[in-house]
Amino acid sequence: MFSPEQLAQMRAAQERWNDETLAPTLQKTPERPALFSTISSEPIQRLYTPLDIADTDYQKDISFPGEFPYTRGIHPTGYRGKLWTMRMFAGFGTAEETNARFKYLLSQGQTGLSTAFDMPTLYGRDTDHPLVEGEFGKCGVAVTSLADMDILFDGIPLDQVTTSMTINSPAAIIWAMYIAAAEKRGISRAKLGGTLQNDILKEYAAQNEYIFPIAPSMRLVVDTIEFAAQHMPKWNPVSVSGYHIREAGSTAAQELAFTLGDGIAYVKACLKRGLNIDDFAPRISYFFNAHNDFFEEIAKYRAARRVWARQMRDVYGAKNPRSWWMRFHTQTAGVSLTAQQPENNIVRVAIQALAAVIGGTQSLHTDAMDEALALPSEKAVTIALRTQQIIAEESGVTNTIDPLAGSYFVEALTNRMEAECLDYFRRIEEQGGMEAALEKGWIQQQIADSSYRFQQEVDSGQRGFVGVNKYTVDDPIEIPILQMDPDGENKHMARLNKVRNERDQVRWAEAMDNLRQAAQGEHNLMEPILAAVNAYATLGEMCDVLREVFGVYQEVMIV
Repeated sequence: MFSPEQLAQMRAAQERWNDETLAPTLQKTPERPALFSTISSEPIQRLYTPLDIADTDYQKDISFPGEFPYTRGIHPTGYRGKLWTMRMFAGFGTAEETNARFKYLLSQGQTGLSTAFDMPTLYGRDTDHPLVEGEFGKCGVAVTSLADMDILFDGIPLDQVTTSMTINSPAAIIWAMYIAAAEKRGISRAKLGGTLQNDILKEYAAQNEYIFPIAPSMRLVVDTIEFAAQHMPKWNPVSVSGYHIREAGSTAAQELAFTLGDGIAYVKACLKRGLNIDDFAPRISYFFNAHNDFFEEIAKYRAARRVWARQMRDVYGAKNPRSWWMRFHTQTAGVSLTAQQPENNIVRVAIQALAAVIGGTQSLHTDAMDEALALPSEKAVTIALRTQQIIAEESGVTNTIDPLAGSYFVEALTNRMEAECLDYFRRIEEQGGMEAALEKGWIQQQIADSSYRFQQEVDSGQRGFVGVNKYTVDDPIEIPILQMDPDGENKHMARLNKVRNERDQVRWAEAMDNLRQAAQGEHNLMEPILAAVNAYATLGEMCDVLREVFGVYQEVMIV
């Protein structure tokens, strides 16, 4: 970008500034004795200049919006053409309660649905299983059969609204329930648009909501990707999720590297199945965290697009430019929310959301201020949605594309983020690839080490959190807390028992036997799962069949 003569002049000018301007100021007023680093503990220089991005080639490394390597965004007009999808996470208690929340959010201007499921559902258990007693509806909605799915999306135009579902190990089954519910209403699967999280590798790395061992779990992911490529052109069958990796304590660079590493593992698995990369890569999407460090997060998103584009085109040979696009959803950092002074979370979320928007997200969820205390109340979730709407309508940040491009600081951070990501790729390959690195516990150890380091900084006061270790008060909490239907579990259980008693038992038994035989073979499991769903097999029954065939994963112990 600069000639050797220009660089020499800049170095001389900076040395003069150091001696004549900076040094006297530091002698008179020393800098604050604080940690000058990102929230990932990456050191931050006092000043960034063209010298810090001297090796950056604009055309090669940054380029224009809508052009490779998409550092500045995948769309030529950014948000001037279309705003991001405002997709608030919702799910609690019964299907009836969550359906009402969906309709409320849509009435308030939300533009897409995002579904949270409760722990029994996430672990593939029916609500009356003894292992999940007491967990009904606490962190999401309970869905046990097609009857629940019918109610969950009752009255919602599924061919007009896109739906995201945060479900992983039993993702194929829950997706099949959604497809079946739509088809019962005369909506063809080809018209359905949305995203299935379905990212099982990050479960072994961070969230631990796994059921089956890695190999059969990967088979299920590839089955869903293959099925979507053949039948559901508007659906994203896997949203590779760095969010939970970051929530578990990773650094921003680790979130980026391990998430993209998971995505590449899915690409490799699909290629091994015999799929053409351009038939499925355009429908792989991503899900990132938006944490507290404003500039680090923006750099992460910009680097993510660049790394993915280069991997897809230059390493895996994708020809379709849409295969090079990284499309991603963002959620503000739940782990940053504090139970102390919960109103402060409104400010945190606004800053995080702004970073996601300036970083070019396609979809955004903003956390509610009360989520460190309970599932979000209607008042809190409305404020969270309004936060996005104010950014979109009043802040001015949507008026131009990638407004921080060219910033010496942001471009230097973007370059460093990419370099760290590629170094992690190298280290993962030294472990034998992503699956092997997970089997060994190497990925888990990297995250655990970063989490421990961060917590030490907070506990020592080296890193401040307002209301937690700085500016604390003992005032009582005075915000409304969500109250769920106290009879909701009984209503759900009654529906579950009705399904079991009234379904066609012959059809059900045949469907379960076919699912078992299919699992023992090598064919795609989506059609047998759909048949079982339509026979009103329950989630737990189908997962139990797969447990019999696949086995159950045993966690790697980190020592």
